[in-house]
Amino acid sequence: MTPAVGAHPQYLKVGSFPAKQPPPGTVLFPCQDNSQSNPPATVVCYGPDQIRAAYGVRQLQNQGINGRGRTIVIIDAFGSPTIASDLATFNAAWGLPSSTLNVIAPYGVASTDPDNALGWAIETSLDVQWAHVIAPKATIDLVVARSDSDPDILKATKYAISNNLGDVISQSYGESESCVDPGILNSQHALFDQATAKGTSIFASSGDEGAAGFSCDGNSFIKDVSNPASDPDVTAVGGTSLTADAVTGAYESETTWNETIAFLSQGDGPTASGGGFSSIYKRPSYQASAISDPRYRGLPDVAYNAGINGGVLVFITDPADSTLVDVYVVGGTSAGSPQWAALAALADQEAGSRLGNINGPLYQLGTGHSASKYFHDVTTGNNSIPRLKGFPGTPVSGYKAGPGWDAATGLGTPRADNLVPALAQAGN
Repeated sequence: MTPAVGAHPQYLKVGSFPAKQPPPGTVLFPCQDNSQSNPPATVVCYGPDQIRAAYGVRQLQNQGINGRGRTIVIIDAFGSPTIASDLATFNAAWGLPSSTLNVIAPYGVASTDPDNALGWAIETSLDVQWAHVIAPKATIDLVVARSDSDPDILKATKYAISNNLGDVISQSYGESESCVDPGILNSQHALFDQATAKGTSIFASSGDEGAAGFSCDGNSFIKDVSNPASDPDVTAVGGTSLTADAVTGAYESETTWNETIAFLSQGDGPTASGGGFSSIYKRPSYQASAISDPRYRGLPDVAYNAGINGGVLVFITDPADSTLVDVYVVGGTSAGSPQWAALAALADQEAGSRLGNINGPLYQLGTGHSASKYFHDVTTGNNSIPRLKGFPGTPVSGYKAGPGWDAATGLGTPRADNLVPALAQAGN
């Protein structure tokens, strides 16, 4: 079995519309989970205006902090053949500015089965569309790996870093750390060292199986963390369930993302914020203020909305009918990595230079006396996985959220209007 990363999107199809008639750019309709039956369940969904308001991004954009002059690199496998047109439709629907998108497939694209292709196409659309939401004037370089095998992902990553494509890198995929070949791990870490030496900031989603991960044969669950998120050069992004006003986006509350029971009927197994402690990497110095045990690197570092019920809207051309655009509500920690990467691009713009590995400043700001100025501290919920019939290896005991850093939601979610300028100042 060739080791392969898994894309992290958790999605529900909630509708379709004619490709030439995008809907109005606001959430004025209930989102219905059309994968459920008798009758479809209504779920919460957020558009760009709501997320930007909830996390303080709107204030930054009103000041002209929009990513201008910076480049976000997104690495995905297989990509999406309609990514450019889908982004244009997304922009038209929400009244977003046009974007500069470069699609780069340096080694071609292999074939894969339709389900896997759809999953990666939705992942790619999520990453590109929502990085653009947060940093609408940034250039996006989408680097498409030939396949989702570890060697092909590594080659795409090497291409992006060796060619110094961007200021920030987002990776919304991963696999159980213990299942990655040591040679791949070493090569990957060396590449990340090169990237941070060039001032590039690197992000990765922390996984969607809570404190668990798939075993190396894919047949059961084990207690593990996700890589590349576990690498100390990476800012690992965990997940929360955000409650915000459905119209204005005004922030109300958050808890640890854990919808395992709510969405078990889909047969997807665990759906919760990835987090825990690495068995490979020791605690980096930047975590000394948050983690007492020096033996293990903890993750996630930060968090972002990952709810499925409470997910973000994503557009993708229907694979079976190119005259239709399908609308998905998408969740998972996949949603957080590209948006945090976009926040770093905003900070780069504000600083006038690349910031490199931002974990040091994040922990300084997130564990100091003024932490509540920069982060929403998420203190409720956990990423434990209960016993699930048909899922060997469960239950898996996880970690509770609490004051300060924790292995469920990290330092918390951003108060971007304060955090981005502080990161820029720290970089300067």
